[in-house]
Amino acid sequence: MSALDWLNGEAFTAFGQHVIWSDMAGNLLGLGGLALGWRRSVWAWPVQLFSGVVLVAAYWSAHLSGGVGKQLLVIGVAVWGWFQWRRGRRDSGSGRIEIRFATWRERGWLVGGTAVGTLAVVGLFTLYPSLSWNPWPDAYIFVGTVAAMVAMARGWVEFWFAWLAVDLVGVPLAFTSGLPFSGLVYVIYFVLVIAGMYAWWQQTRVPQRGPALEGAAA
Repeated sequence: MSALDWLNGEAFTAFGQHVIWSDMAGNLLGLGGLALGWRRSVWAWPVQLFSGVVLVAAYWSAHLSGGVGKQLLVIGVAVWGWFQWRRGRRDSGSGRIEIRFATWRERGWLVGGTAVGTLAVVGLFTLYPSLSWNPWPDAYIFVGTVAAMVAMARGWVEFWFAWLAVDLVGVPLAFTSGLPFSGLVYVIYFVLVIAGMYAWWQQTRVPQRGPALEGAAA
């Protein structure tokens, strides 16, 4: 049995839903990456990268080509985010990732880019139906995930709002696509996002100073 066959094998069955190893492992890694992002640890990015690699297998097994493409893009953004945060820690002078609210101009670019990107990806999925059986939600999650990761790399509090918007569509889509563990994890994401949003929001109200972030060794 190959590693891919094992990853796409059944881990367990719960409430009539079959959970595969890649779906479970990839999403648990994703949760870990989000938790590390909450703590502003640069290790959030390598964990997100490995999550993307494992989830490629999960989406491939569910014949969700759009999901595969999204994870490949996530892997690329994770590499970029890693270098952004390492440079940010070095340039801050405090050894910490400085966080802030985006300016209205930056918010406009983020929202506008997400809207244009979603329309472009919907067009691609419509032109090539084999890439996605559900173009609009697939495109929304695809582009929304990338937008959230870009905002995270920039240290914007709006990162959490972007993840929240993705979760609102991701939960029902995962369950209807036969990836129940992804759906369950999206629910946990929702709770973690609310807590992380509050934590980052509070941290923008105090000076960004102090020793290097605990647990975030370079």
